[in-house]
Amino acid sequence: MAEVPLWEPIYSRLSCSYAGALKFAIVPTMVNDAIDLNRIRRVLVTKLRHHGDVLLTSPVFQVLKNHGPHLEIDALIYDDTAPMLTLHPAISEIFTIDRNWKKQGGLAQIRHEWQLFSALKARRYDLIVHLTEHPRGSWLKQLLGIRYGVAAELGSRQRWGWKSFSHLYPRVGGGKRHTVETNLDALRRIGIQPQLAERQLVLDPGDAAREKIRALLGKHHLGAKSFIHLHPTARWLFKTWPEQKVAELIRQLEHEGHRVVMTSAPDAQELAMVERIRVAGGDTAVDLSGQFSLKELAALTAQAKLFVGVDSAPMHIAAAMQTPVVALFGPSGDVEWGPWMVPHRIVTSAHPCRPCGQDGCGGGKVSECLTTLPTSSVRLAIDALILTAP
Repeated sequence: MAEVPLWEPIYSRLSCSYAGALKFAIVPTMVNDAIDLNRIRRVLVTKLRHHGDVLLTSPVFQVLKNHGPHLEIDALIYDDTAPMLTLHPAISEIFTIDRNWKKQGGLAQIRHEWQLFSALKARRYDLIVHLTEHPRGSWLKQLLGIRYGVAAELGSRQRWGWKSFSHLYPRVGGGKRHTVETNLDALRRIGIQPQLAERQLVLDPGDAAREKIRALLGKHHLGAKSFIHLHPTARWLFKTWPEQKVAELIRQLEHEGHRVVMTSAPDAQELAMVERIRVAGGDTAVDLSGQFSLKELAALTAQAKLFVGVDSAPMHIAAAMQTPVVALFGPSGDVEWGPWMVPHRIVTSAHPCRPCGQDGCGGGKVSECLTTLPTSSVRLAIDALILTAP
């Protein structure tokens, strides 16, 4: 369920009751035309979603900076996703929302929200680029008095206050375009046409993460581009491949002389899955599961000759680091969420119902379109990428 700050109902009632009197009431839709960036000084880009979603917005910041070098571009994201954008060369400041604010009690949440609002207000933005359907974008557009705002059209699902955005763009769905392109549509709508070379993902692991990984690889006698990075886990179990098949893949790769490094998040559920893979015969891999921050994971996968995993944030991180990717896709759509602008192979099934976007078949947490994928298909994809690697 979408996060709803305590103060939202108050603002909603006030704006609806006193639209003609209050500054933050709904304003008429402005003429939909290109924005002269020379009249813009500060931009706020919002993406209140998960790690992979946030990383897929990274080209938006770079394109904005390339087309308006004078711009100060800030981000508003959830606190846990900040590593996806920190050290981004085009971002001036990152503001975050902690999902746990609401667990601290009403007064604490109001205090946090007011501090965030005050910090954003002090930046005096000229443009807000809102990249989700979260209602906070329209509230901020009005409450902060931002002149220009761009967001996707919601059609019949249009939220209160959405007409306050000066520029609305059509969202092309149905598995027809990659999420990076739909994010960039926000910039196309205001007159910025991204060049192909500008659309790559941007992620800087940082020197500390690189040094830690360099030392760790040395400890395991692994050099750059000498191993396959396997990340079999995901936050959602319905996106994962059977543990026995993962173990079988490890055995085959190690038998043919490939070194395999296996990782996972420090989450108890993912660590338990790795342990079951090891028990099933995958214990020959170098097990580094649960040991890394997101920045360190990026530094690790940058040193791999190949990444193998499911539809997850680590897959997008590998793409950002320009490491070739073999990605296993089941119920999620590979057109929208596949590896972006990197050599890759998609392994998926011919089930006519996919991509369904469901939490496993029948909501049972197990996706047949993934569980039926044979190890041989994954091996063929790995071999094809290794053969074509520079």
